[in-house]
Amino acid sequence: MRNSEMYVSLDIGTTSIKVVVAEYINGQMNIIGVGNEKSEGLSRGIIVDIDKTVESVKKAIKQAEKKANVDIRNVIVGTQSTSTEIETCHGMIAVSGENKEITDEDVRNTISAAMVKSVPPEREILAIIPEEFIVDGFDGIKDPRGMIGVRLEMHATMITGPKTIVHNIKRCVEKAGLNIENIVLQPLAASKVSMSSGERDFGTILIDMGGGQTAASVIHDNQLKFSFVDPEGGEYVTKDISIVLNTSLENAEKIKRDFGYATSLEASEDEVFPVEVVGKTEPVKVNELYLSEIIEARLVQIFETIKEELDSVRARELPGGIVLTGGASSIPGMVELAKEIFEVNVKLYIPDHMGIRYPSFTTGIGLIEYQAKLNDIQKIANQTATGFNQNPSFSQEQTVVPMYAEEDAGEYVEKKQVVKKQKNQEESMFSKMKKMFNNFFD
Repeated sequence: MRNSEMYVSLDIGTTSIKVVVAEYINGQMNIIGVGNEKSEGLSRGIIVDIDKTVESVKKAIKQAEKKANVDIRNVIVGTQSTSTEIETCHGMIAVSGENKEITDEDVRNTISAAMVKSVPPEREILAIIPEEFIVDGFDGIKDPRGMIGVRLEMHATMITGPKTIVHNIKRCVEKAGLNIENIVLQPLAASKVSMSSGERDFGTILIDMGGGQTAASVIHDNQLKFSFVDPEGGEYVTKDISIVLNTSLENAEKIKRDFGYATSLEASEDEVFPVEVVGKTEPVKVNELYLSEIIEARLVQIFETIKEELDSVRARELPGGIVLTGGASSIPGMVELAKEIFEVNVKLYIPDHMGIRYPSFTTGIGLIEYQAKLNDIQKIANQTATGFNQNPSFSQEQTVVPMYAEEDAGEYVEKKQVVKKQKNQEESMFSKMKKMFNNFFD
């Protein structure tokens, strides 16, 4: 890592689009600019109107450029974990160099071999996360480059997502005049800042409560092991308040922020506030207890749905408990309600950077932290797996495919496909001439 690097994250959410500009100086992050614009064109975390989304992105970028006094061109983009699938993959090749020293090219070829696994046409690979490399049977290797070996294997986690969602994100960012430096799954990014290394290692649940949806992710062994998205979030709480109190969505959002409690145990029946009701000239008095009961009913439904999904993989047994974050998690009493429903240890994560001490900025900061802390192997995996630099190790002349063992001989052979037809013809002609002259002298 250089002494000073600049990163820009773009978090496209249902209710708002957030841009964070940060400078890394000697490994320390300094936030130098922020953009926060109301989101248009999204529903439940999915882009439904590209043009409206592009305009919102441009406005957020412009805000960040003005505050940071920089010209933004490259961004790290977060993508929702909606409909993601997580599966293991395995790649194996023969080391190609004459001296059998493993290089970047061999690592790329191994990752490419792991990607040979069939992926449905409607899905796209979001990430290949290497877990370990194996050199000639010796496992547990994190970085095999520079080692000497004949056979190189890799065990990794493959994450795929709907191609439509990924395409729409790319399209919006490109139409906004920006280049994508990397697309990162939001739970992976948020866990980088909201969890300690021990929590990511031993196992912790991350619940990101956004405006359009609530995402629950299980991080274990520093890997994303499980993800579930409930298509209900903070917007649904606002709509419930609007319907029950017969007030506008704008008023309902303001009431939720100013007087709302996630659990009725913390609300007071004596504290009242005015509500502008549609069809009435005078405001109606409503107490905090009644409002909290409206909010609590929706949150209990969301948490119960998530709890059922987490129990299907026994995630609540992990020692790390639950980390809450996201804009909707800032309602007072949210931690207490979550503890009551999930019956495990729960804590709320709030970023501690000056000016953005709100849970809604967790993903934006996490995207920068994730990108800045990528090691060389992860960078090679990203370049190989994503559409930005697909299969860079493949030359025009030769494609390396997985190597298989011969059961009888117990030896390994390398299967190669030579693309240049002319080379095959020349070798064939040479063999024929050699055979003819051998027969002549015999």
